[in-house]
Amino acid sequence: MWRKTLLAICIIAGNTALAQMHNVVIDSLNGPNEPSIAIDPVNPNHMVAGANLANCYISTDGGYHWSNSTLSSSMGVFGDPVLIADTTGAFYYFHLSDNPLIHTWPMWADRIVCQRLDNVITGAWTNGGYTGLVDTPSISDKPGVAINRQTNTLYVTWTKFDKYGTADPSDSSNILFSSSSDRGLTWSTPVRLNETAGDCTDTDPTVEGAVPCVGPNGEIYVGWASYDQLMFDKSLDGGATWLVHDKMITTVPDGWYFDIPGINRCNGLPYTACDISNSAYRGNIYISWSDQRNGVDNTDIWICRSADGGDNWTPPIKVNNDTGVAQQFMNSMTVDPATGYIYVVFYDRRNYLITDTLTDVYLAVSKDGGTTFKNFRISEQPFNPGIGTFFGDYTYISAFNNVVRPIWGTFEKNLPTNRQKILTAIIDSTITGPGVYTANIVPEQNSLNIYPNPFAGSTMVAYNIAEAGEVSVTLTDVSGRIVAQPEKDRIVQAGKNYLQVNAADYHLEPGLYFLTLRSHAYSITQKLVVKR
Repeated sequence: MWRKTLLAICIIAGNTALAQMHNVVIDSLNGPNEPSIAIDPVNPNHMVAGANLANCYISTDGGYHWSNSTLSSSMGVFGDPVLIADTTGAFYYFHLSDNPLIHTWPMWADRIVCQRLDNVITGAWTNGGYTGLVDTPSISDKPGVAINRQTNTLYVTWTKFDKYGTADPSDSSNILFSSSSDRGLTWSTPVRLNETAGDCTDTDPTVEGAVPCVGPNGEIYVGWASYDQLMFDKSLDGGATWLVHDKMITTVPDGWYFDIPGINRCNGLPYTACDISNSAYRGNIYISWSDQRNGVDNTDIWICRSADGGDNWTPPIKVNNDTGVAQQFMNSMTVDPATGYIYVVFYDRRNYLITDTLTDVYLAVSKDGGTTFKNFRISEQPFNPGIGTFFGDYTYISAFNNVVRPIWGTFEKNLPTNRQKILTAIIDSTITGPGVYTANIVPEQNSLNIYPNPFAGSTMVAYNIAEAGEVSVTLTDVSGRIVAQPEKDRIVQAGKNYLQVNAADYHLEPGLYFLTLRSHAYSITQKLVVKR
């Protein structure tokens, strides 16, 4: 987004039960910020993430381990990443351009670029297609994306600035929409969605934060912020036509652009999502944002719901469940397309004095259509954002069939070199609940995978069982002698489960071992190699 410079743990869930959470550092070397993440619906162990400016990360083991690379394109890569996956297992990485023929900042961001990855193993991205390039110089900023899972048609919305950073009334900001039916290669002519234009200051009077979503029957819904209001538009014919007049969802007192102590800037821009599951709330549209209606020291996360295609909306419902004065900010939202559960991730300071800038990361979960939310702290350690560093403007979250992966940034100071990180969390099943499968989603059968293997230090054992029950995991050496039993008669749920094995815990010397997993109806053995 513009306004940028160049550049086992207990979770306290309000009064909810304790759960185990595991944080994974995805990157701490490349100054990453403004992250995004997507999950492959064909194989949820496959995940791709991105962060400013051109960082790309791939995981093939459910987010426990990540490979790092740098994205490149002939059109350039200049941040604001947002990722999504289609039903074939292809990933799409949307970002701003860095036109090599333009050397004036920020005019080189003259279009939205979409690059595709067909195989996470090879990690080879296409050069990309683009949308938004026009003859008159303009800036394309902050894309939001969605996909029609019935057709794999891609939709993107963004803000077009006539001239960035000016309040000149002759320059405007507008919300544009474009679609692609050939896997991101070519794009439709952009159309303007907003009825009333904004200015170009990239503050409250600017129209910003457009995020599309798709309904159960292919409906396209888009929400965005406009000064002190949230606006809404929809198309029932694939984006060919839209409402004559935009719908105002709710007011945003004092606007979407506000200050949070200890961070160089903040916003409460909205996220829009729709329930396409077979749940009781199928078809519900949700829009979540943050604002300071309760005071500058008490920023909160909110959600509105529509059960009639966006014609009518509930009053704002508070997502964070603390009762005191505290800052909650930079939220992101998704709805699991298999379960209909709503997940909202955000930064939170409820556990500290109001004068403190220590910050946690929380996840709010609703299983009743957004009527109520439970809150869980998912970060293992608090952090200070670092007011002198570009921290970025967003968090992000993706979910598919109870596999939930939030992604966020942190900052470490008082080191020899200040360091930014991006992290994810392996969400515990006490939060997501038991696996829920729709008719279109086939559960994995019994399986056992070890990542990495060979390994030095620790490895992750991922196993899938078709039926819930007792599970034991045993390690034997080449002579058949049992050297360790990491699990013994542990009750686990059906579906994907994880176990970390540390060589030091069992005094494993370098060499060959055999890992055997047994349940009441299943047994499998694999080689395990410990290296120096």
